[in-house]
Amino acid sequence: MKLIAATCIAGSLVLAGCAGTNNSSSPSSSSPSSSSQAGGTGSKVAGSAAPVYPRDALSPLASGQARSQSVVTLAPPVDMWDRIRRGFKMPDLDNDLVRDREQWYASRPDYIQRMTERSNKYIFHIVEELERRNMPTELALLPYIESAFNPQAISSARAAGMWQFMPATGNDFDLKQNIFRDDRRDVVASTRAALDYLQKLYGMFGDWQLALAAYNWGEGSVSRAIAKNQRLGLPTTYSDLTMPAETRMYVPKLQAVKNIVANPQAFNTELPLIANHPYFQTVTLTRDLDVELAAKLADVRLEDFRALNPAAHKPVLIAAGTPQILLPWDNAAVFQRNFDAYSQGQYASWTAWVVPNTMTVADAAQRSGMSENDLRSINNIPPRMLIKTGSTLIVPRGARVKEDVAAVVADGGHLSFQPEIVTRRTTVKAGRADSVASIARRYNLKPASVAEWNDVKPNHAFKRGYSVVVYLPVRATVAARAGTGIRATSHAAAPTPARRGGTPSKAAAPRGAGSVVKVPASSKQQVVREKRGGTPSKKKR
Repeated sequence: MKLIAATCIAGSLVLAGCAGTNNSSSPSSSSPSSSSQAGGTGSKVAGSAAPVYPRDALSPLASGQARSQSVVTLAPPVDMWDRIRRGFKMPDLDNDLVRDREQWYASRPDYIQRMTERSNKYIFHIVEELERRNMPTELALLPYIESAFNPQAISSARAAGMWQFMPATGNDFDLKQNIFRDDRRDVVASTRAALDYLQKLYGMFGDWQLALAAYNWGEGSVSRAIAKNQRLGLPTTYSDLTMPAETRMYVPKLQAVKNIVANPQAFNTELPLIANHPYFQTVTLTRDLDVELAAKLADVRLEDFRALNPAAHKPVLIAAGTPQILLPWDNAAVFQRNFDAYSQGQYASWTAWVVPNTMTVADAAQRSGMSENDLRSINNIPPRMLIKTGSTLIVPRGARVKEDVAAVVADGGHLSFQPEIVTRRTTVKAGRADSVASIARRYNLKPASVAEWNDVKPNHAFKRGYSVVVYLPVRATVAARAGTGIRATSHAAAPTPARRGGTPSKAAAPRGAGSVVKVPASSKQQVVREKRGGTPSKKKR
């Protein structure tokens, strides 16, 4: 018994020393505790302060000194909804707009079901990132408002992805947008960018509701609205600012979803079970790989693969530009095993081709071994466009091609066009002292072309009244014919040789009917397209 009593007394002394530490005598008491802040919330990260050790003699802990301390529960969250509820930190908004949105969502249970089930693949990752940054977990519900958790969503204003980034804002936050991928749709990259942006906005306004308004309306617009209220001596909270109807409803929508998640029974709503477990993991991509083959090697449905990798909008994944792919948690190991054992042929049946000079779609298709329709479809080429020099096209990868697409192409691949110019063979009556040079200057043509079209030398002088052959854009032809006595022939476009970079010859002109040529145009000249079966229409550059 004495031994037991002595042990208890020693334990009490140790506890008393730890609980009754005199901070004034600790070595660290003279300097502020080290702490870090994340997410702009202003709260200290637990465990960041340096440990404090007692220097005085230990003394027993009296019964009156024993006080209850806060205890962190050891029970893990039941599911993701429980985990999200535990991280709520934003002040609640309570007004008629919130109740209106609550009613709107609650009266559409099918919509809520589809929306929440869709989030199953992504919400664990978002909550993990929010907790890592010590940000309010209400923000995990924001994609419900932005896109209904659809990473392929595109707004009428060209915002894309489940976080709805505009192209310029995406560039500001290092979201790549090229012919191979659009990181505004990428699950991991867009989440990183969205949380970076929200943290920045919170740092600017010091208020989550104003930060959300700026996310929707723009930081400049919110700043101007605050400045206006300050000049008028008015409050500057979210509810007091004058803003567009969409932004006025933005936070109430989020608050309504938050209220439903917090207490679904109160709204007669049932949330689908989302396990508190990662849905996907990343896998490093070491070779260019067809999307269909990637899904096959991972043993997942193609639509499920695309749902996790929505940024890759071409049939091939370029390893130099897409270093990682996302796969369901249990399929990552399956993919790696099958990838290592794959020996049935090449990994990628597509590659990238940088166009060496401006050319028609027909010429590009012929050189790449594709039909014109297939080339247009896979590269999203609009009609009546020329492909400009330096553009990158997705084309079939021949069996002899062993190298994957280079990083410089994968990162900078772009596709740009210029309108095709429909021209017409036209005859011009030469005036007194007209020459090849004067005709070329008058119609903004190359003297060499005028000379070749008329089978004369570049310094040739025409007799007065001689019919000079020129090829002019359709609208210029119509205007010239109306005002200067020019006669248009039946050949509606320039000859075939011009499509391959040459100039049409006089003899070849009849065979050129219906083909298209790019002719020089001054910076002031409007580019013209001829409508099918109609009158010419202007096409702005």
